[in-house]
Formats: sequence, C-alpha cells, structure tokens
Amino acid sequence: MREDMIKLTSINRIDTFWVNEDQIESLKETPDTILSMISGRKIPVAETAEEVVRIIESAREKPLIVYGGTDPDDMNEA
Repeated sequence: MREDMIKLTSINRIDTFWVNEDQIESLKETPDTILSMISGRKIPVAETAEEVVRIIESAREKPLIVYGGTDPDDMNEA
C-alpha cells in the first residue's frame, strides 16, 4: 500500500497540512474545493480540484526512493 502524502493549503490560504492521497475518495468544488475522505471527513482546501489532481499526479510520478544501509541484525554480528 502506498503511503504518499501530499501538501495542501487550508481554506484560509495561510496554513498548510499533509494528507494521504490514497485516502481521498472524491473532490468537489462548491465553489470551494472539498476533499471527501474515505473516513467520511470533509476537508476544505484552497487549491482547485484541478490543482489537487496535478499535485497527486506529480507525487505519483516521483520514483520510490530505496536506499541501502546496514541491516541492524548484521551490526550485532560484527
């Protein structure tokens, strides 16, 4: 399961917050943009629906970053 978070702006156009893009069920413009979450929660945002879609598409285009490192279990063997 993807755990991608996108950064959006609250309706007051000052505060920002992060939301899990996979939890967004739908977008509606009333004229404010309202995110309807899978949980049933409604979140008004400053971005237009088109901007939210672009932000999600951009986040999904980014490659997953997989980095190598030392396995903590291997460190005990040294």
